[in-house]
Amino acid sequence: MTKYNVTFKKSVAKDLRSIPNKDVKRILSCIDALATNPRAEGCIKLSGQDRYRVRQGIYRIIYEIFEEKLIITVVKVAHRSSAYQSN
Repeated sequence: MTKYNVTFKKSVAKDLRSIPNKDVKRILSCIDALATNPRAEGCIKLSGQDRYRVRQGIYRIIYEIFEEKLIITVVKVAHRSSAYQSN
């Protein structure tokens, strides 16, 4: 199976700073798993957008998939209550 390159939007670093370290470790391992299977079980396409989301506890990881370049761009990591507000 092909492996995707994972990139991050600059704002994701700021998102991760506000999350406790133990949760950040889980989030990063979930992002690593996306590199091998970006549409794994639990992945949902967001309506009206070309973005997907996956849950990690109370946090949501929102990302885009570029099939032709084999790139995944993580757009936002946030608490579920604020994850879907404008990016």
